[in-house]
Amino acid sequence: MKEVEEETRNLLWIYPDHKEDWCNSIINEFNIHPVTAQVLVSRGFSTFEEIYNFLYAKLPNLHSPDLMSEMNTAVDRIIRALKKNETILIYGDNDVDGITGTTLLVEFIRLIGGNTYYYVPHRTSANPSVITDALEYAIEKNCTLLITVDCGITAAKEIEQVVKNNIDVIVSDHHEPTDKIPHCIATLNPKLLNSTYPNRELTGVGVAFKLAHALTNELVSTGKISSAEIDLKRFLDLVALGTIADMGTLKGENRVLVRYGLRQFAKTKRVGLLKLMEICEVKPQGINTTDIASKIAPRLNSLGRIADPLKGVELMLMHDSVSATHLAQELDDNNSKRQQIERRDSEDVEAYIRSHPQLLQQKAIVLHSEKWHPGIIPIISARLSKQYNRPTLIIAVEGGVGKGSIRTIPEYPILSGLRKHSDLLMNFGGHDYAAGLMIKEENILQFKKLFIDQANQTLNNDDIIPKLQLDARVQFEDLTFEFLDSMQLLEPYGIGNPPPILYTDVTQTWPPKVVGKTHLKLYLEQNDRMLEGIGFGLSEYRNKLAKKNLDLHLAFTPHVNVFLNKSSIQLLVKDFKIKTN
Repeated sequence: MKEVEEETRNLLWIYPDHKEDWCNSIINEFNIHPVTAQVLVSRGFSTFEEIYNFLYAKLPNLHSPDLMSEMNTAVDRIIRALKKNETILIYGDNDVDGITGTTLLVEFIRLIGGNTYYYVPHRTSANPSVITDALEYAIEKNCTLLITVDCGITAAKEIEQVVKNNIDVIVSDHHEPTDKIPHCIATLNPKLLNSTYPNRELTGVGVAFKLAHALTNELVSTGKISSAEIDLKRFLDLVALGTIADMGTLKGENRVLVRYGLRQFAKTKRVGLLKLMEICEVKPQGINTTDIASKIAPRLNSLGRIADPLKGVELMLMHDSVSATHLAQELDDNNSKRQQIERRDSEDVEAYIRSHPQLLQQKAIVLHSEKWHPGIIPIISARLSKQYNRPTLIIAVEGGVGKGSIRTIPEYPILSGLRKHSDLLMNFGGHDYAAGLMIKEENILQFKKLFIDQANQTLNNDDIIPKLQLDARVQFEDLTFEFLDSMQLLEPYGIGNPPPILYTDVTQTWPPKVVGKTHLKLYLEQNDRMLEGIGFGLSEYRNKLAKKNLDLHLAFTPHVNVFLNKSSIQLLVKDFKIKTN
């Protein structure tokens, strides 16, 4: 009788390619576990050089900052400012990427003897203006040079206004250019048309680091400072924090920056960052990308969402332990408030979707309301896009203006569509898979129809089925502490390099238990070896699994669980299929 698998979570399992000869070659060349080799095959590595660079690239392998167009012009202008003792204003975006990049440049320029102030906009209201909100501040402080961080590429008109006030502008950004590049001294952006910089995926803080690197090279080569005076590694904790928080792709150069940045956390002298880690109950020595993405970044991001993001830079620059403790606590309190607002608005959005199920007959979701907090909508759009696997636009309306946040799926990049209908928008910007926009309230319904129609025409039914990318088949006998230790070669994990998802056939020897209200603990056996599985958020499937000796096709990520100082191997269950005859 043919074996049948009963679908449980409506996930489409994408099985890996098996290239046995190539896999064996990798095993022999790098002396790594067969399962690790198969993960590399599944992820499309096709040469030894690619694999070597992925596994073993070091800081000297970073690209030269001079490869970024207009970098030399930017460096020359900043050095001129240093010589003439000009005052420089660093203007950063109000998210973690902007906060960390601003901190980096302020600290670096002060370190090399420059005068600098910083400004991060408090933009939770529906205010389409960027950069001009700092113009008054720049004039007041007699600034003659303004350097943007993580913003500015779509602000040609605003920059023109700044330049009219005899303030030079250097734009450092990583967002996609829209139409007109700002007229400024230099534009540093790896996504510029005809850019030859090898890493298109640098984040805002990454571009800021490149500027600091280029300045260091110039100052050392001209003998203005000695190489011993500046250790650029001290900034890598900021680079890792901003890159992870901004969902930078952890491949190539970004991977090197984050890997060494995580090590820098253990050595960091930043009092504010240490106090923030203390509040988050994160140990600097063992920090990983998940700690940053789920604990540290949300607390810093809460400032830009509901409070004053300037305090994020203050905290990162702070040297006083008592003040840092108070400010870290304030961030934690803000984050709690942000979570309350997020819960309230998320429940309202979900209730609306439940009462309008016809929404999900479309291949995109667009919702708008005056009730939702504009600082929270990026979180909601990201969650809904992931939950329903559709391009999702959430718009918070305030004072006749809508502030929108878009998240989408790999099959549907969004910037070309925004350009096509830009006549309906006040402004827009971002990336192909995460963008923001401003729109007048009277244009929302027309734009909504065009957005949904375009998704319906472009996407097919398979595109909107959530997918589970599998990396390798394993047996329980493969899952040893030694194997899990060897898998650390693939870290750090994040966007573009997620933790491997393995699969196998098991028997559930005992019905699962619900733990922590929403999670499932499973008791799994294969060839007389028992392992525990934990399915986060899977408690609703308990009834389907409520029997002994159930055969399952299981997808999971193994990890080492430490409880009461005792280590055990546990399976983080991603999905399962019940095998029936």
